[in-house]
Amino acid sequence: MSYQQASIPVKEEIAEPFSDALMSYGALSTAIEDAFAGTDNEQPIFGEPDMPQQQLWQESVIVALFDEQADVASIIADAAAEIGLTQPEYTLDALEEQDWVRLTQSQFDPIKISDRLWITPTWHDTPDSDAINLRLDPGLAFGTGSHPTTHLCLQWLDNHIQGGESVLDYGCGSGILAIAALKIGASNATGVDIDPQAIKASNDNAQQNHVQAAFYQPKELPEGQFDIVVANILANPLRLLGEILAGRTKTGGRIVLSGILAEQIDEMSEIYAQWFDLAPAVTDNGWACLSGVKR
Repeated sequence: MSYQQASIPVKEEIAEPFSDALMSYGALSTAIEDAFAGTDNEQPIFGEPDMPQQQLWQESVIVALFDEQADVASIIADAAAEIGLTQPEYTLDALEEQDWVRLTQSQFDPIKISDRLWITPTWHDTPDSDAINLRLDPGLAFGTGSHPTTHLCLQWLDNHIQGGESVLDYGCGSGILAIAALKIGASNATGVDIDPQAIKASNDNAQQNHVQAAFYQPKELPEGQFDIVVANILANPLRLLGEILAGRTKTGGRIVLSGILAEQIDEMSEIYAQWFDLAPAVTDNGWACLSGVKR
C-alpha cells in the first residue's frame, strides 16, 4: 500500500490546531517539525520542568500522512477552514510501503563509548566481543547513549569506576548509567525516576543485560548514601535537587551532573560548590558534564 505525504509550512501559533484539524478530517498521522531543520537556521528548543519555554518553532512544517485514495486537497482545505485559514501552500509526495521495523533499526548502529565500552542494539552483532557491550534498544525512556549528555556520563563512569562502588543514578530513564556502572565493576547500582515507564524500561534493560539493579520512584527510594551519584537530567531540576543529591553522596564520594548546557556551567558550579570540590567541566556539542568530590 502506498501513502501520500503532505508538507505544509505554518507559523508557530497555528501548528497544533491545524494538526488537530487535519486529523479530524482524515489524516492518518501528523508531525510538527522545524522548517529549518538540518540548516544553519535550525532552532534548538530545550524544555525544562517548571520553566516557561517556547513549545514550537517559529517557522514549522506539518508533515501529514494520508492513504493513497484520500482527497488531500479537500482535507487540507476543510481543515484550514475549520481554524479560519485560507488554503495554505503545501507539497505532496508519494510514500511507498516499507518495512518500517527494518528501516527504524537501520538508523541505530552500535555506539562506541571507549575502547572497552560499546552500546549495541539487540539486532546487531557486537562490534567487539572482548569489550563491555550494553545491549540496549531505543524505547520510550530517555537514554540510549546517542545523546551527548549520556555519552559524557558513560565516559566518566568508564574512566573512574575502579570496582566495588555503590552507584545512584538519579533520573535513570532507560537505566543505562546504572547498568553500565555494574558492567564496568560497581558492586551495586540503584536508579530513581519519576516516570513509571522509565522504571519498567530500566528493569527490562537490566534483565536483558544480565545485571541486578534496583529501580525506584523517588518516594520509594530507601535511605542511604552512595560512593557515586550521577544525575543526567536538566538544569532546572538540578538547581532544586542540590541538597538532596549532596545528602545521598558519601563524604569523599563523587557526583556526576549532566543535562547542563555549556552556558549553564558557571551557575551549576556555583550551586554545587557548596558541597563538592568540582573538577573542570567536560563539554560535547554544547552540553556539559560536571563532576566533583564531596567534602
